[in-house]
Amino acid sequence: MSGLIVASLLMLIVSIVLIAIGVLLIFIDSLRESREEGRRVEAGGVLIIGPLPIVLGTSERVARIVLILAIVLTVLAIAMYLILVKL
Repeated sequence: MSGLIVASLLMLIVSIVLIAIGVLLIFIDSLRESREEGRRVEAGGVLIIGPLPIVLGTSERVARIVLILAIVLTVLAIAMYLILVKL
């Protein structure tokens, strides 16, 4: 197998594992929060269309956290792309 195929399969496996971990963490957190009452729930998200991130959040604090996460994920995606191009 060529290095490109191996790198692609590795990236696929890593992405599936990261998605599964994220879903598991959300599930565990929702179980934990359902037991606690009187807490304020905040939410946020980011939609990346090309190079433009659109940040959504219920508060400024959540929007900042989501923006930082978007920047980290974008840098990670660029790094993975550059690694893939070298192979």
